[in-house]
Amino acid sequence: MDRQFAKGLLAAAVAVASMCGSAEACTRVLYGTADKDYLVGRTMDWDVDPRTSLWSFPRGMARDGGVGPGSIKWTSKHGSLIADFYNAATAEGMNDAGLAVNLLYLAEADYGDPKASKKPLLSVGGWAQYVLDNYANVADAVKALQKEPFAIVAPDLPGGVKAASHMALADQSGDSAILEYLGGKLVIHHNPKYTVMTNSPPFDQQLALNTYWVEIGGSNFLPGTHRASDRFARASWNLNATPKVDDKRVAIASVFSIIRNVSVPLGISTPQEPNIASTRWRSVTDIKDRLYYFEPTLNPSI
Repeated sequence: MDRQFAKGLLAAAVAVASMCGSAEACTRVLYGTADKDYLVGRTMDWDVDPRTSLWSFPRGMARDGGVGPGSIKWTSKHGSLIADFYNAATAEGMNDAGLAVNLLYLAEADYGDPKASKKPLLSVGGWAQYVLDNYANVADAVKALQKEPFAIVAPDLPGGVKAASHMALADQSGDSAILEYLGGKLVIHHNPKYTVMTNSPPFDQQLALNTYWVEIGGSNFLPGTHRASDRFARASWNLNATPKVDDKRVAIASVFSIIRNVSVPLGISTPQEPNIASTRWRSVTDIKDRLYYFEPTLNPSI
């Protein structure tokens, strides 16, 4: 891909992401094979086709936060492969060091008032790309981001929907972290056991709700609606129940089967609840082998 065009795309991405980049409802799972290779599966749920494209970006690219004066500036330390959103924002990706990043919608996200901050500014649509560009693994990302080196700019989307997201990280060691801005502060849940993320409510409440279904047992009953908490319960139970195989081909198929189980049929959406919308595409990221499998719903071939 032409280097100058890549620079132009990312400049556009962070500039318009505040309008369309982060209001997606999705499900993310982290699966470990018998050989301790790690795969990330994800659905992209949205009320209309987000016109996703795949991009490969080299290291050494000059970036900025895309919000004008006061924007944070950096040069990418890692190359990355990303899936975009409306040819604008980075929805997910993996870098050349083996760090995988997924951005999902969270209605409760509150980034605080960036005008009250003296920190450099970053558009919410550039958040995932910033992480991919700068960090090699989950531990490095958590160590740096917990210092909150920037303030997120995320104005409301057209129609009054909040530009609100939370982030999941995973690396080739199986480490995992969930990052959420709540009450203007960054909250980080860092533990390899955090293998599932959906949307509302915030992650700590999702864990509490899932405890109920764990006690019931998924072989007896699992919640079946498209709500985020129900998708969390189904994905969690199926992920834990799925055999951990050493055949990578079977493992990838297993992850696709898990995320298909939480996919939302085309034509189903609830405008008042961005957490419920049709699944537009699914992906599986093979972190160790640096392979990315992408399945559009309208063209279901990987």
